[in-house]
Amino acid sequence: MNPRLDLLQPYPFEKLRALHQGVTTPAQWPAISLGIGEPKHPTPTFIRDALAAHLDGLAVYPSTIGTVELREACAQWASRRYGVPLNGQTQVLPINGSREALFAIAQTVVDASRAGATVVCPNPFYQIYEGAALLAGAQPYFAAVDAQRNFAVDWAAVPEAVWQRTQLLYVCSPGNPTGAVMPLEEWKLLFELSDRHGFVIASDECYSEIWFGAQPPLGGLEAAWQLGRTDFRNLLFFTSLSKRSNVPGLRSGFVAGDAKLIAAFTRYRTYHGSAMGPAVQAASAVAWNDETHVEHNRALYREKFAAVLPILQPVLDVQLPDAGFYLWAATPGDDAQFSRGLLEKYNVTVLPGSYLAREQGGVNPGRGRIRMALVAPLEECVEAARRIAAYCSEPIHSQRPSP
Repeated sequence: MNPRLDLLQPYPFEKLRALHQGVTTPAQWPAISLGIGEPKHPTPTFIRDALAAHLDGLAVYPSTIGTVELREACAQWASRRYGVPLNGQTQVLPINGSREALFAIAQTVVDASRAGATVVCPNPFYQIYEGAALLAGAQPYFAAVDAQRNFAVDWAAVPEAVWQRTQLLYVCSPGNPTGAVMPLEEWKLLFELSDRHGFVIASDECYSEIWFGAQPPLGGLEAAWQLGRTDFRNLLFFTSLSKRSNVPGLRSGFVAGDAKLIAAFTRYRTYHGSAMGPAVQAASAVAWNDETHVEHNRALYREKFAAVLPILQPVLDVQLPDAGFYLWAATPGDDAQFSRGLLEKYNVTVLPGSYLAREQGGVNPGRGRIRMALVAPLEECVEAARRIAAYCSEPIHSQRPSP
């Protein structure tokens, strides 16, 4: 067996199941889960129809690079969304959802033979980053978010010695679990560091189409273009249809950016067997070419956040995020015990924030927080918020933590 497998920690939801083992939930409260970030809005009919209409594609082997039509649809969407021109033939590659590609890119770019090979990622973070680093033979370094700066990652606090041995940097904007969006100044800093040390930036932007302000979140390709980095050197952008179009089971997204990196990633994926099925490609192309369903989806999330926050804010330190569908709330007391107690008393599932982070320097930046995914229908989210508010109002929780 690969000995590096022993380095992998249990996934957050494995920890959650263990935490909740033995809990007897109250029969009078139907179960509501805000634990897993799985979109629950209906899949648009036109996407389902496109998938069904192309089932003849099951009779042929697909190519790793995908159809011209899909790559062009992805490139045109990026042009409309971010104002960046992409060559669909050399700068775009379809992927089977962002999760597998975010893992695979580490296997492509990390040279484990170099002493101290390091992968930097945010903390809290999406655990795929850590697993990808470890299985590629690198050591992860966790850059903590700062609650006083809207949960922005303190990139400047990463020691120069770490940057010197960094080969890959994962960024997540809008962030999971915090919803924070990176401004242009942070991108500028990271590009300068990448130029100085030669590392690749993998930008995970799968939450980019769920936002609440007047302007959509700034993207990595967009930031590079604004800063004159028109070749997108050492930058790869990862996105997905899962959240945008409510098709998590379609397993479809794309990666775009530096043509040299795309070529190397294509070579890796050809051997890995990562081709997307023809029917999925056809459905994906029509999804990327339509924005009406995305606007409707965004409106549903805005309605839920507007309804839930007034219920929770009197009892919890929680704010509207920049983007995404998570609330990142401070808990009165231990986050794991809060999660277990909430399930036991009110049958609502939330994810302890400490399960999404790693302790570094004696501090776990997720400790004392919970992640709530507002993916359920509006009525369920409101009901869950009311139960959480009732739980927080019990005497043992009445002392609200300081922001």
